Formats: sequence, structure tokens, C-alpha cells
Amino acid sequence: MTCRTLWLIITLAVSLVVAALAAETPQPTTGHRIGWLRVGFPDGEPDPREEAFRQGLHDLGYVEGQNLVLEGRDAGESVERLPDLAAELVRLRVEVLVARGAPAIRAAQHATRTIPIVMAGTSDAVELGFVASLARPGGNITGVSWLGAELPGKRLELLQELVPQRARIGLPANPANPYYASRMYNLAEAAPVLGLHLHVVEVHRADELAPPSRRCPRHVRTRSS
Repeated sequence: MTCRTLWLIITLAVSLVVAALAAETPQPTTGHRIGWLRVGFPDGEPDPREEAFRQGLHDLGYVEGQNLVLEGRDAGESVERLPDLAAELVRLRVEVLVARGAPAIRAAQHATRTIPIVMAGTSDAVELGFVASLARPGGNITGVSWLGAELPGKRLELLQELVPQRARIGLPANPANPYYASRMYNLAEAAPVLGLHLHVVEVHRADELAPPSRRCPRHVRTRSS
């Protein structure tokens, strides 16, 4: 799925939610109010996907300053700011809250159980507790979820094909990442089948990265097939 296709799907999801709400409630005099919550970008850095989202809404007839108010909130690189920003969007009474990435979706989920939340891309939405199932999500969350947990094993298989003489693979990973457990499980399952040994180095921050000679990796021992 290309980035353009992904954001077209997200835009359509938002427009469907807005249309459904408009059918149930009187048309707002100032236009529809949509909240946008993101994290992971340095403060002030533009996000081309947000521009694609704005353009998609425009193409569907939603124009800022006419019938649309887009309330954007950016946590920068500070995940801890997300709960306050999500609560602020709820106080503004946005009709739909678009959240990008698992931490932002989690903050939105904790902030409201009634305002529709559209996931702008996350992995393992069921495992993370965002939806009950992909077929019947339930609750107030919908959007796009990809099967990211299965991909690490496939990537490991491709790596072995590219460098078949390598039997030991080094892997830096952040245990605080919400996808850490599922992806490590997938890698641990795939490695022995491929006859590989994984050497996992837990890294919480970028400044913890150092030359291999200065680190003591945590070994994940696997059996060879």
C-alpha cells in the first residue's frame, strides 16, 4: 500500500464519520471541527502526510475557513505531552480525532470514549487494545492497522537470502516500543527455522548507541535448524 493510498483511506474514513455525525446533529455554523494528534517529529517540522490529509479533505469538499476547522496538536518528540494535548482536543469538542502512531492513539483512547477516533496507521491494533477485532472493532476507534508483527520474520528471511553466509545477526531494539514484545516473539520464532542466532541490544535512547566494542549485548540464544 502506497502512502498516497493509505492517506486516501484515512481521509475517506474521516469523511464518512463526519457525514454520519452530520446526519444525526444540526450542521455546525462554523464548520466541522477535526482534531489531529501526532508525535515523533521535532517541533515545527512539517509532515507531508498531514498535507496529503488536508488535500484529501479539500478534494472531498471540506475547506478550511469555509466548512472545516482543523485543530492540529503536535507533541514533537515528547510522548509525555500527548495526554494533555489529547485532553485539549476533547475540550475543543472536535467531532473526529485523528491520531497518528500508537502513543497518540493511546492518548486519544484515554481522553475520550465517545468522540470517534481514526487511527492514522498503527500496527497490531488488536494486541494493543485499540479495537476488539479487525472485523468488529467496537468502541469509538476505527482506521488503518497493518500486520506489522509478522513482518520482522520475513525481513530476517530476506536478510539471510541477501547474506547467506551470516549466521549471527545483531539487532538494536527499544523495549519501550509498544510493538517490542510482538516483534521479538516473531523474530525468536523465525530465527531457529533459518538457523540464525540473534544478538539483541536493548537501546532506550539514540545516545545509548555506541561501537560494538563498548557494549555487552544481551544474547538471545536459538537453536540451529
